[in-house]
Amino acid sequence: MNVPAYFIDSVRSQFGTELEPFLSALTDDAPVSIRVNPYKKLRNSLSFSNPLERVPWSEQGYYLEERPSFTFDPLFHAGYYYVQEASSMFIEHVVRKLVSAPVACLDLCAAPGGKSVSLLSALPEGSLLVSNEIIRQRANVLSETLTKFGHPNAVVTQNSPADFAAFPGLFDLILVDAPCSGEGMFRKDEVAIQEWSPQNVKMCAARQRDILSDVWPTLKPGGLLIYSTCTFNRDENEDNVRWMADNLGATIKKVEVEPDWNIVPSHDEEARGFHFYPHKTKGEGLFVAVLQKNDVEHAEEPIRSKKHKKNPVIYLKERAPYADLITNFDSYVLLDSGNCITALPNEHAEIMVALLNSLKCISVGIELGEKRGKDFIPSHALAMSIALNREAFTCEEVTYEQAIAYLRKEAITLLNAPKGMVLLTWQNEPLGFVKNIGNRANNLYPNEWRIRSGYLPDKKPKIFTSNNLLNINK
Repeated sequence: MNVPAYFIDSVRSQFGTELEPFLSALTDDAPVSIRVNPYKKLRNSLSFSNPLERVPWSEQGYYLEERPSFTFDPLFHAGYYYVQEASSMFIEHVVRKLVSAPVACLDLCAAPGGKSVSLLSALPEGSLLVSNEIIRQRANVLSETLTKFGHPNAVVTQNSPADFAAFPGLFDLILVDAPCSGEGMFRKDEVAIQEWSPQNVKMCAARQRDILSDVWPTLKPGGLLIYSTCTFNRDENEDNVRWMADNLGATIKKVEVEPDWNIVPSHDEEARGFHFYPHKTKGEGLFVAVLQKNDVEHAEEPIRSKKHKKNPVIYLKERAPYADLITNFDSYVLLDSGNCITALPNEHAEIMVALLNSLKCISVGIELGEKRGKDFIPSHALAMSIALNREAFTCEEVTYEQAIAYLRKEAITLLNAPKGMVLLTWQNEPLGFVKNIGNRANNLYPNEWRIRSGYLPDKKPKIFTSNNLLNINK
């Protein structure tokens, strides 16, 4: 790795006698880690094929000894786990320590979605998460991540931070994982090394302050803002924390951590945060600070929802045909937009509709499916949802080869399944729907998510095993 000399000069005083161990760690292979989806683990308790080392600050995080071909693991596509860098899982610990009641939470710069699934795992039951990404392609990746995770209390938007001005004081918790110079990703991303410069650091720090200024009014008085970057320098970290305290009237919150985690607290008492250094912790570079809004005099304004003229929100009155699709059906309202049926949790329906009317929403609640004439085509989001009622469908456990063929969006043959809609499963975990017509099954997997590689590994990935299925898919 050719780390720029001026980067080394910039961090020399920061690391002192630990400079050489720090630089040496940047040349090591990055550790591989995953987060298990706690909701899918709860309903389908698969076992690890080998004992795994826990990520100490995460309840669902684990290190892997090597990097398997995740692309060819059906459970990865089923949302049973997510490949996430270990340091970033610290967000889960922060939330568990500081948030004890249901909240409305905004993950402002959320793609590709790792911190959003951490938030959904850690937030108290009944919370709402809005995950946002301004860049369209990245917003689609974010939506895929959240869809596979399967939690109904989630919305994915594609908006600029300033667009959230329509919702003053709406959020109790905001995560700003700010776009940064990416120093903490040097050993994983050659582009980050090539693009690094002192000028880029200054530019990133200024852009981060703009983002924070835009989103600050949407935070409730007394609400918390988690600020994070994947970089090491003071400009983008402690200096911006101090700027928030001085210019936004924020108070820095303390978070308790275990000493043996080797997380390094900032030396600046007035800009206290946490550093993850690769020679200290098993993960990539990360900085995290938590701030609380003190503006108690500014009264909350009502949500300023706009009317969406082209596609008005229509609440579906004829609910009976969809009652068996999801569990706890009475806990949802149904929307009908262009023959697409969506279920929104009752407790968050008003806010979700306001978001639909005011912002560019990529996904919201649970998309149940689409009406096509007399037929109803269930959505892939329904198959992924933790609220799916599997008893409403014929289920077919497929072989590994069939699972990969399905995920490539190839036609497969089901010899014993009845005609009609069939829910495919792998190790008892839903993969998605097919329409079985007898001699073949029409593949309903989303085309844009399909496995594009024709390669098949010599050895299938085996992170999890199921005792009930060991003899089926050897």
